[in-house]
Amino acid sequence: MVKIPIYPSKKATPLEIFQYLFIVIVILYFGRSLFIPLSFAMLISFILYPVCKWMEQKGVNFNIAIGLSLIAVALLFATILFLLVSQILEFSNEWQTLETKLEETINQLSLFLNNQFGVNEEKQLNYIKNALNNSSSQIFTFLKDTLYSFTESLFYLLIVPIFSALILFYRQLLVQALYHIFPLDKKEIIHEIIVETIHEYYKFIKGMLVVYMIVGLLNSIGLAIIGIPYPFLFGFTASILTFIPYVGIMVSSLLPITVAWITFNSIWYPLGVIAVFSLVQVLEAYIIFPYAVGSRLKINTLAMLVMVIAGGILWGAAGMILFIPFISILKLIADRTESLKSLSLLLSDGAKFQ
Repeated sequence: MVKIPIYPSKKATPLEIFQYLFIVIVILYFGRSLFIPLSFAMLISFILYPVCKWMEQKGVNFNIAIGLSLIAVALLFATILFLLVSQILEFSNEWQTLETKLEETINQLSLFLNNQFGVNEEKQLNYIKNALNNSSSQIFTFLKDTLYSFTESLFYLLIVPIFSALILFYRQLLVQALYHIFPLDKKEIIHEIIVETIHEYYKFIKGMLVVYMIVGLLNSIGLAIIGIPYPFLFGFTASILTFIPYVGIMVSSLLPITVAWITFNSIWYPLGVIAVFSLVQVLEAYIIFPYAVGSRLKINTLAMLVMVIAGGILWGAAGMILFIPFISILKLIADRTESLKSLSLLLSDGAKFQ
């Protein structure tokens, strides 16, 4: 028998690692229009796979099982969209009263400036005109970014279910293709990683539910402290609508801001609502989310926070969510690869050392 010599694999140099990392970052950044909806679709398909498999075992047709699963997800998104539209309609119903309050506030502010600082109406109008001229480009940029975010979210809502259905439909083909990419002796490890990935995604969803519960509770407590009516309704509605990047939190804050202004006839209460939502959003992004989700995925908070920030830089609000399951999959691979043990140790929560 001829013995085939086994040579130790050459370790990548720091320069090569940096080059690979740079290429991956460039691909993720410029390909985000494809990878973001595809990643959301993978997230949904991994979650729905056990449901589809259970229905198929009960005798439900393969295609019908996929369709019923996606209908359930569509109903969930329809509920979120209904909350968003209802918030807009409620705000529009109060617009006339709000417009009157706004005129009163402007008049009071004008009178205050005139009495206290001697700034007459002509000077005030000139100042407002100059401010509008200087900020017109910024306002246009803000409106353009908001419209882009809304249309982007709408595009994702349309394309993600299609991607999810196709991933579920071709799941066996995709798995077989994945097996052929790697050597035969790695097939068992690949299968184990796929199964564990589905479990990790379930843990991720459970962690997200905890995050939304905590955010809703903090919103409600903050609104109750400053005396806003119906704090739990507004607080948890805002928590649910934050699932829609940018637009959700903006729309969900309009109604409590309006109610606060109309109820108390003071600008400080609407500013208090904005302060509460802003503070909770910061806590959610950099403390609650990394800790609540990371503890379930057995990943340390530092690594989670780094990935949240990196995801935000590369993919915006969507990246802050999607990069967390990515790092959990990376940890699964690192746990089962001898050359990546240092990375596995770096991502772990350190429980075995305590």
